[in-house]
Amino acid sequence: MQPVQNTPHQRCDWPTDVAAARTVQEQLSGRVISSDALGAVHYVAGVDVGFENQGKTTRAALAVLGFPGLELHDQAISRSPTRFPYVPGYLSFRELPAVLQALEQLATQPDLLLCDGQGLAHPRRFGLACHLGVVTGLPSIGVAKSRLLGQHQEPGPDKGDWTPLHDKGEVIGAVLRTRSNVTPVYVSIGHRISLATAIDYVLRCTTRYRLPETTRWAHRLASGHD
Repeated sequence: MQPVQNTPHQRCDWPTDVAAARTVQEQLSGRVISSDALGAVHYVAGVDVGFENQGKTTRAALAVLGFPGLELHDQAISRSPTRFPYVPGYLSFRELPAVLQALEQLATQPDLLLCDGQGLAHPRRFGLACHLGVVTGLPSIGVAKSRLLGQHQEPGPDKGDWTPLHDKGEVIGAVLRTRSNVTPVYVSIGHRISLATAIDYVLRCTTRYRLPETTRWAHRLASGHD
């Protein structure tokens, strides 16, 4: 396994207030690579986060699946004290410290991360998937169950149909039908991947259900008992 790259941001204390967090987002958003810069994908990982002890403990889960077979290959769970309040648009500062700890526990480093949350589809174009991708250097995708911002047309009814998600004249993601006649998901790039490629991988990681298998496995770990 290649270790996750050790960045200065990982070694520093994380911001604990919105003003400082916003400054970090503005500083790091320019580092997002929105074109394909990923190699062969043999392992995909789902990332999900839950909370325990009335929100005082952050529980992060990573599930690594073989690709394209989507069989469970590796997993990790990490708990850490919750240090940032729940503020929409700043969830990465609440969740990522525990996610990074879980990532370090894996025996197999994933080639692509699918995050349960936003990527570029964010007010400052730096949602959780972007933040995690920039910090680790790993290709990443945001797959959200609901819209944070932006406007869009309704996609067609069939699996694979999608329409662009717009904000302020910019395409910030895709509204993707992952299962025919089922509510779509919101896909946006995180880091080192184009939107078209992100859509392709989300579809290839989705089988019989609305959410990708990566998300389903990670959610079981994040919300269950180990």
